[in-house]
Amino acid sequence: MTIDSPTASSPTSGSARGGGFGSVLLKLLLVAIILFAGWTWFTLSWAYSEGDRGGVLQKFSRKGWVCKTYEGELAMYVVAGVAPQIWSFSARDPKVAEELARNVGERVQLHYTEHVGIPTNCFGETRYFVDRIVPVPASGLTPAAPNTLAPAPQGPAPTAAPAPAP
Repeated sequence: MTIDSPTASSPTSGSARGGGFGSVLLKLLLVAIILFAGWTWFTLSWAYSEGDRGGVLQKFSRKGWVCKTYEGELAMYVVAGVAPQIWSFSARDPKVAEELARNVGERVQLHYTEHVGIPTNCFGETRYFVDRIVPVPASGLTPAAPNTLAPAPQGPAPTAAPAPAP
């Protein structure tokens, strides 16, 4: 009479349980992916701050090797004759990007939200995301040609003097 070893045919042996190193590594990788996706969603959904900035839209482009993002620069002039402060921003919405591209070189007011801690540059190279643009007419300039330095007409147009009676 032979007695079989309980470990040889037991369903609780190491290979039948599936608790090997590969399984643990796969579970850790899955948890890491879920945490990364959750953090990314949180940082893109929650805005640390929001506000408006005004100036001249100096540059706007679509750039990136793998992740193409919309990036721009706003020149904010504090005092005439002093170098402007350059503010870099990103845009995520293609419709807003289209509007920004049409207004390069113009005075604009941009509404933005600031998102802190985004784990990748695939959403934008900056933490500031523009979501609305308002073109600003330049004060004292003619509406037909906003980039010229000709002053706007003041008052009624001059009329010719009446001709002398014969």
